[in-house]
Amino acid sequence: MESVSLRLDQPPEVVNAGVGVHGATTAHEVFRLPDLWQLHLYSYVGRLSVEGTVHPIRPGCVSLIPPDTEVHFHYRGRSEHLYAHLRLPRAGPRHSVPLMQDAGPEGPLMAALLRHAIAALPVSAARASAEVWSVLWHTALTSSDEPGRRHPAVASAQAYVEEHLAEPLPVPVIARAARVSHTHLTRLFRAETGLTVIAYVRRRRLERARHLLQSSTLSIPSIAAAVGIADLQAFNKACRRELGAGPRAVRAARGL
Repeated sequence: MESVSLRLDQPPEVVNAGVGVHGATTAHEVFRLPDLWQLHLYSYVGRLSVEGTVHPIRPGCVSLIPPDTEVHFHYRGRSEHLYAHLRLPRAGPRHSVPLMQDAGPEGPLMAALLRHAIAALPVSAARASAEVWSVLWHTALTSSDEPGRRHPAVASAQAYVEEHLAEPLPVPVIARAARVSHTHLTRLFRAETGLTVIAYVRRRRLERARHLLQSSTLSIPSIAAAVGIADLQAFNKACRRELGAGPRAVRAARGL
């Protein structure tokens, strides 16, 4: 088995979650959950065999195993992983996800979310489900089979931009946050968004400005500062260029 099909439009029901510790007494275990999915995030080296397909286990790998599927785990000494056992919704569009994949840059975030779910489950099943739901979406979006998936560097750069719109955003700084060169990020951005990095930043600044102008009572100078264009004359020009009207007119149009 190479891939699985998930429905993610509704949150899962998390039945159990925890830290699995194996391999201390045996190097091979066979495991099956008749009614539940298994979500594992690994921190060890080993092998997973499912229906004759062998998947190498490495730290940072994540696997999703459907209900009533027999799996063989092969350990190399004490082996630890984070896990959740869950039920998925039966309605909604399907997402094809590799049964085993490297979480890559998303791994630390997924681990943090799973640890939150483990801590939350005894007191709030709803919060545990929300945390695991987020992990599942990250798993689906990390997958190369997911249409529209962004290159990890582009995703990292966009996330950095969203968090720092109020600050100067030179392209080399964004590229450093995305862990790629300035030139490489420029090429990736053009290929995936059709925009230069600078044009993307400008568009996101003005999209946020439009939202704040039309949905908040913040003053225009405060909004200009919040989107990193503190000079009011420059903000006026940017609004006219990107939004088709000055900030006062954009604010006045909110009721239309």
